[in-house]
Amino acid sequence: MSNAKLPVIIAGAGPVGMVAAADLVRQNIPVLVLEKNDALSSESRASTFHPPTLDMLDDLGFANTLIAQGLKAPTVQYSSSEDGVLGTFDFAAISDLVRHPFRLQAEQFKLTRIILDALSGNPLFSIAFGSEVKSVEQTSDTVKVVVTANGHDTTHECAWLIGADGANSIVRRSQDMEFEGFTWPERFLVMTTPVDFTALRPGVSSVSYVADPERWYFLLRILGAWRVMMPVAAETSDEEALSEAYVTASIRRIVPAELDAPILHTTLYRVHQRVAANFQKGRTFLAGDAAHINNPLGGMGMNGGIHDALNLTAKLGPVINGTADESILADYDLQRRTVTMQAIQGDTIRNKKNLEAKDEADRARFRDDIRAAAADSEKGRQLLRRIAMLDSLERAGALHVAEHHPG
Repeated sequence: MSNAKLPVIIAGAGPVGMVAAADLVRQNIPVLVLEKNDALSSESRASTFHPPTLDMLDDLGFANTLIAQGLKAPTVQYSSSEDGVLGTFDFAAISDLVRHPFRLQAEQFKLTRIILDALSGNPLFSIAFGSEVKSVEQTSDTVKVVVTANGHDTTHECAWLIGADGANSIVRRSQDMEFEGFTWPERFLVMTTPVDFTALRPGVSSVSYVADPERWYFLLRILGAWRVMMPVAAETSDEEALSEAYVTASIRRIVPAELDAPILHTTLYRVHQRVAANFQKGRTFLAGDAAHINNPLGGMGMNGGIHDALNLTAKLGPVINGTADESILADYDLQRRTVTMQAIQGDTIRNKKNLEAKDEADRARFRDDIRAAAADSEKGRQLLRRIAMLDSLERAGALHVAEHHPG
C-alpha cells in the first residue's frame, strides 16, 4: 500500500460516518472523514437512540456522555383517539437483554460532537470539512475519490470507501447504484412546543403514538419541550402547511384553546421509503441514509444506520488488519440489506398504516394487538424486542453467504 493511499475514507460526518470512524480508529486503522459542510451539522433531525444502539455506543465509550445530554424515555405508549390508551410498555421488561433498558431522546448532533471531541488529536483520525465528494472510480485494489474543496479538485486514493453521505449520496449516485422505493403523497409536520403534555395528559409516555383515522399524531418528549408530529395531506401546499394559521390549527387539535401553546420550531418534510439495490459495490459500501431511508415512525433510520456502520466495521477492520478474509465482507450486504427490507422498512410502513387506518377492521386489529401485548408479558416482550430493533439485529447476525460459511 503506497503512503498516499489511505486504508479507509468515509464520506459524511453524520452519526453513521462518525460511528464508523470511531470503531475503525479503535481497531488501529487510519481514517479520513470527508464532510461537504464547513462544520458538523447542527440540525435536530433524528433524536431517538434505541436500547441496543446505546449498548453499542457504550462499547465505544460514548453512551454516558450522550445520556447526560439527553432525556431517558423508559416507556412507549400506544393510544387511539376513540379508545384512549391501549397499552404502555416498559423497556425494563427487556432489561435482561440490554444494558440500557430505555430509549434516549437526544438530538443526533450531540453524538457527532461527542465523537469528534473524543477523536480530535488522535493521529489515526482526520476530518476534512468543506470537502464535497464529486465522483468515485475504482479498480480492483483502489478507490479514487474526487473531492472539491476551496474551489479546487483533489483526488484521494483509498483501499475502501464508506458512503455515509445521506439520502442524496454521491457515493451511491456516481456508481449508478439504484435507490428503489417510493415517496409518500403526504408530508410530515413536526412542531416543537413547550406545552407540558405530562400535565395535560397524566400518565402520558415520553414516546406516545396516537392513532386517528382523520389525522394521527405522535408525541415525543425532548429536553425542555415536546415534538408533535402530524401528517399533512397531499393537496395542502408547503406554504400553507407552514403558515401560522395551519400550524396553530394543527396544534389546537390536541391542545385546548385555553392553554398557551407557543410553537418554538416547525419542520415540514417529505417522507420516503427507499432502499439501495445493493449496499456494496467492489471496494465501496453504503451505510445509513445513503443505503436506506424510511418514515420516522419508530425511530429506526439513524439507529439502523449506526447498526449498518458497526456491522461493516466489525468485518472491514479484521480484513484490513489481516485477521479475516475479504470474503466476509459479502455478509454486510446480505445482513443489513435483508433486515432493512424486512424489519426497518416493514415496521415503519406498518407503524404508519396502523396509525392512519380508516377501515374499522384494521383499527380493531391494531387495537386488539396492542391490548393483547399489554395484557400478556410474553407478547409485551415480543413487541419491545421488535420496536427496540433487537429482532432485526438477531436476524442479521444469523444470515451468512453460504459459499463463505460452508455448512
